[in-house]
Amino acid sequence: MDDVQNYQDERRIPIDQVGVSDLRYPIVVLDRDQGKQHTIASLKMSVSLPHHFKGTHMSRFLEAINDHRGEITMRTLPIILRDLQTRLEAESARIEVAFPYFLERAAPVSEAKGLMDYNCTFVGEVNGDQEDFILCVQVPVTTLCPCSKTISDYGAHNQRGYVGIEVRSIRTESGNPELIWIEELIAIAEQSGSAPVYPLLKRADERHVTMQAYDNPVFVEDLIRNVAGRLQHDSRVAWFRLHVENHESIHNHNVFARIEWARQ
Repeated sequence: MDDVQNYQDERRIPIDQVGVSDLRYPIVVLDRDQGKQHTIASLKMSVSLPHHFKGTHMSRFLEAINDHRGEITMRTLPIILRDLQTRLEAESARIEVAFPYFLERAAPVSEAKGLMDYNCTFVGEVNGDQEDFILCVQVPVTTLCPCSKTISDYGAHNQRGYVGIEVRSIRTESGNPELIWIEELIAIAEQSGSAPVYPLLKRADERHVTMQAYDNPVFVEDLIRNVAGRLQHDSRVAWFRLHVENHESIHNHNVFARIEWARQ
């Protein structure tokens, strides 16, 4: 049968990325406390396409992920990416693995337990001999407005904030990125807001969280600076990008802040 994808293309226009997206697939990721965690990911996989090829072989993306259906982490993504490079004769390859990550969280007073989900993404890329890996985590937090607290006779308005953290870690002597746990980034985000968000709260817990937030008011600017400062003091962090957004409770708009930083 003719291999149409390998036909010559006369337009001489290379394509930066071509591939498959919204591929739902069961994966296994590292869990700091349990060793491993099974979850379901949405995958986007792509390669570069030279100007002289008419198309890429989409089925080979599925073949590659089927051959590596076990653990997907910073340790294994480069192997999968190199496999894609070879199978598709590409200079560069990229994978985005988006998945929910679950942690059992205990309420602060009653210690009632429930599962909390966090949106996470692994982004891996190879270009020639260069490798890249970014860990992305989105963490919900409670924020309480310092201005509202200062100007009000009693009470203060609060809102749900979302802390988006993207991190590159430094490379070890062996060339592998230093391990930064998802749980560590979650903790940094929660420590930087007015109070954490919990899956299950009893009345005593609600009282505790409400007063905790009142005692720790933060603007969106405070929140993002708190996160940035903690990451800058972590010697494993080579680069980060932060996007923090508050879903305002008394305004008809949201507020946000962004910071990008690289270790010199």
